Amino acid sequence: IITFGYALTNLSKEKISSWLRESWFFVKIIFPLLLLGVFIVGIIGKILPQEWIQRFLGGNSLRASFFATMLGAVSYFATMTEAPFVDTLMKLGMGKGPALALLLTGPGLSLPNWLAIAKVFGVKKAVVYVLTIIVLGSLVGWFFGNFVF
Repeated sequence: IITFGYALTNLSKEKISSWLRESWFFVKIIFPLLLLGVFIVGIIGKILPQEWIQRFLGGNSLRASFFATMLGAVSYFATMTEAPFVDTLMKLGMGKGPALALLLTGPGLSLPNWLAIAKVFGVKKAVVYVLTIIVLGSLVGWFFGNFVF
């Protein structure tokens, strides 16, 4: 509301019109992807055995946080689908620490992301970046799962 009020008082009608067109453009792109992502998450929640989630991602062990971090590191999440995905996994038995680890690494890492970082910054820096995110994500998930949540 504040942004809209600012725009009305400080921008020309042409700028406001352009802003609204751009906003609508992004809504048209993101909303279908969000619906598709939530639909896929629902399907995954039904076909994925609960025993697998509890075995690999249950509890708050360092191993479970590491598996969650690796899942986040190789997955590619569409915008705003991480939370429904993690919620589904938590309903299947995922621990809170591993859930945090997945939420931390999912947006920051993905296979396409790895390739882009390697191309721009070089392979050595990409490896350091990926390993740093994996190690820190695992440790933060383990720590918060055991000492905070």
